[in-house]
Amino acid sequence: MTGTRFDVPEVDAFTRPYWGAAARGQLLVRRCEECGRAHHYPREFCPHCWSEDVAWEQASGRATLYTWSVVHRNDLPPFGERTPYVAAVVDLAEGPRMMTEVVECEADALRVGMGLEVAFREAGEVVVPVFRPQM
Repeated sequence: MTGTRFDVPEVDAFTRPYWGAAARGQLLVRRCEECGRAHHYPREFCPHCWSEDVAWEQASGRATLYTWSVVHRNDLPPFGERTPYVAAVVDLAEGPRMMTEVVECEADALRVGMGLEVAFREAGEVVVPVFRPQM
């Protein structure tokens, strides 16, 4: 288990556009051409109407904080080195909810509904979206 990282997603042919966009500082969501709803995490079909007519769309990067938890202990590498950190669920401006991390904000300053913006952090060979308070 030495050297194993648990914060690095597995990139495959389907998710490669998502991770490539993140490396360029862009957040993507999938939008259904049938029902018009956006979803996240990326799937090859719409979780709302089951249509396979979905496409990548650049998200605005804006979100509001839905809920969070401050993690003080995590034994999986490299999380233990980063404690405490804020694991969160945010509502993207496009509609979907997304699990993420809130950075650049003291835990006691967090409020339900606070405005956030996407930021990006390197995690091994990929770049992952995280959120910070709107500037």
